[in-house]
Amino acid sequence: MLQYASAVGLVRMILIILLIYFGVKILARLFMPFLAKYVVKKAEQRFGGQFNQYQNRAKQEEARKEGEVSIDKIPNTKTSNKDVGDYVDYEEID
Repeated sequence: MLQYASAVGLVRMILIILLIYFGVKILARLFMPFLAKYVVKKAEQRFGGQFNQYQNRAKQEEARKEGEVSIDKIPNTKTSNKDVGDYVDYEEID
């Protein structure tokens, strides 16, 4: 048995697709402000936390006594270029 699509079925499918499209569009319009506020609030918290860390570090540096020395050492991470190849010294001839 072979069934063919009818005109009524085609119109019904198009109407369902349009209903879903406009439904999503309306829901997006309703919920987009809440979503935007949430994203902005999270970004503000993240940047505010970084700012507070910077402020605390600045206060600690101000709290040091005059003449006090503090050394922040960076670990030695040397990379060698031994795998690149041999270096050949040359002279330019004019």
